[in-house]
Amino acid sequence: MKKIIVSMLSLLFCVTGWAGIESDFPGKQSEWNGGARYDFHVQGRDAILVVPQKARPGNPWIWRPAFFDAFPSVDKALLAEGFHVAYYDLTHLYGSPRAMSLGHDFYQYMTTEQGLSKKVTMEGFSRGGLCSLNWATKYPECVACLYLDAPVCDVLTWPGRGTNTEGGQLWNDLLKEWNIEDNGMDYFPGNPINIENLKPIAAAGIPIFAVCGGSDKVVPYEKNMEVLRSRFVALGGSVEVIVKPGVDHHPHSLENPEPIVDFVIRNQPQYQSKQYYTLRGKFRNAFLKFDTTLEGRVAFLGGSITEMRGWHNQVMDMLRQRFPKTQFDFVEAGIGSTGSTPGAFRLQHDVLSRGKIDLLFVEAAVNDDTNFFPPVEQIRGMEGEIRHALLSNPEMDIIMLDFIYDPFIETCRQGHIPNVILNHECVASYYQIPSINLCQEVYERMEAGEFDWKKFGGTHPSWFGHKFYTAAIARVMDLMWKEGIAQTQITAHPIPAKPMDPHSYFNGDFLDIRQAVPGDKWSYVEKWDSEIKVGKRNGFVNVPMLEIREPESKLTLDFEGTAIGIFCVCGPEAGIIEYSVDGAPVKKLNTFTDWSAHLFIPWVYMLESELAPGKHQLTMQMSKESDKRSKGTALQIRNFVVNH
Repeated sequence: MKKIIVSMLSLLFCVTGWAGIESDFPGKQSEWNGGARYDFHVQGRDAILVVPQKARPGNPWIWRPAFFDAFPSVDKALLAEGFHVAYYDLTHLYGSPRAMSLGHDFYQYMTTEQGLSKKVTMEGFSRGGLCSLNWATKYPECVACLYLDAPVCDVLTWPGRGTNTEGGQLWNDLLKEWNIEDNGMDYFPGNPINIENLKPIAAAGIPIFAVCGGSDKVVPYEKNMEVLRSRFVALGGSVEVIVKPGVDHHPHSLENPEPIVDFVIRNQPQYQSKQYYTLRGKFRNAFLKFDTTLEGRVAFLGGSITEMRGWHNQVMDMLRQRFPKTQFDFVEAGIGSTGSTPGAFRLQHDVLSRGKIDLLFVEAAVNDDTNFFPPVEQIRGMEGEIRHALLSNPEMDIIMLDFIYDPFIETCRQGHIPNVILNHECVASYYQIPSINLCQEVYERMEAGEFDWKKFGGTHPSWFGHKFYTAAIARVMDLMWKEGIAQTQITAHPIPAKPMDPHSYFNGDFLDIRQAVPGDKWSYVEKWDSEIKVGKRNGFVNVPMLEIREPESKLTLDFEGTAIGIFCVCGPEAGIIEYSVDGAPVKKLNTFTDWSAHLFIPWVYMLESELAPGKHQLTMQMSKESDKRSKGTALQIRNFVVNH
């Protein structure tokens, strides 16, 4: 076994550690950006370890092999997040075999003697990228992820066979360190861009995040990181890149390091251990479309958790970073209070009408549950979304997301999965759609004390809370895109010949309210609004509505299909309607909801959902009766919905 030499000076220091705690960290202690800094030597080379005030579980750490404290925004942010920040000086060793051996000695000391995580985040600035990448190639089992900043990936571009004094000297130093003659450098075995050097990193599933200057004259992006990205992605590797337009080699990093910090945190083993996902079917069509055609259309269909600024914005940024040359069209189709049944009927108008969708995200568990949609509707609505989407484009990749809200917490505490999630999972399984149970993940993280419900943000998460949703999506993408590396062409997903439920809403669509024949008390309002000062949802105010405010004025609608319903807003004056299809006995429906007193809530009411195929006629009027909580007898219809 190799003996690791830590200087006697370092070992003689047994000091009172950070915040008065006895510490056995070696070396001279000082302070660095709120952490306890220890300077020492390993194998005669400078080493630094900065200890956070409170370490994250698993003792994660980030290691720079060059340029400690240069542009340290990421290191400072990670230190505040509970990461140890390490430095071991391999600056002038050019990623050589000697550097790899010394680096492994340092790694062994940090993990064995100091108890840091067995998976380190490598941080490579400029020539430090050469060392970080080569070390990951040599020891992929030891690396969690790589953060690279303007990294040297091809020594022929830097230091290069330069004629200037500095470049020439650095080139000679590289040759000497590698024990190679200049005439043997047409091919350099230590170049990270060599495919054989990238294969171990890609095979180990080590993701890379890179920040580069778009006008870097020292380490040109197009000859270094851009080449590496292209080859690494072709091997199934995951890369995110931020290119700073017009920026040279300096300054490094980002003023706001949040994207890098989020990437590092979500790629730690301890973090990933609490993620719950099911990988089903194939999921590489969107990747191939984005990477080869440099175009992509991505849609987000859901309720207010999708509508708000949050996970979908973070995913948009992540996709731009994964595919920096791709032009994306993002379809943001979140509408507050809407679940899978409204989603199935508005899919055509709100999503598919935008053009061919390559990647679709769907979520409806929270609203399907809180809006009391019965299990049969949960199946029919979710199957309506997925089957309709696949029939419109069999090459479309789809991910199902299951979010959390207050009532689900107690269900999880009892050791159960909410029924609505189980119902949606049945649909995902039937159509072989990958899914992510974010409900279970968030619950377990709260139970482990990582955060509480307030910090998470509740049903409508804070920006912090949404990051857990985004991280799980990133993980599924990494795993499935790597798993599908053998797939080189876009192929159609298999669609079951028969639906799970023959009455599912996979032929759902809107019918224009002007197709109805209204009685004299009905009115068509071009830009509907209400003077009642309660909440209104986007897309359901200042739009055309068919309105009735008095009882006993009939409306008729001729339609063709197997189901008919109304997409309406149910506010403080919501009434009870009476309706019949094809002369059947009259039914009554109370449109006043638990939220109507303070919100014109969008709602789809299915009036009939198991009709025989063919032509039908709906008759409807407002009842004289009303809910005792309602202030009137009103109804505002934005659309009729029909399952053709």
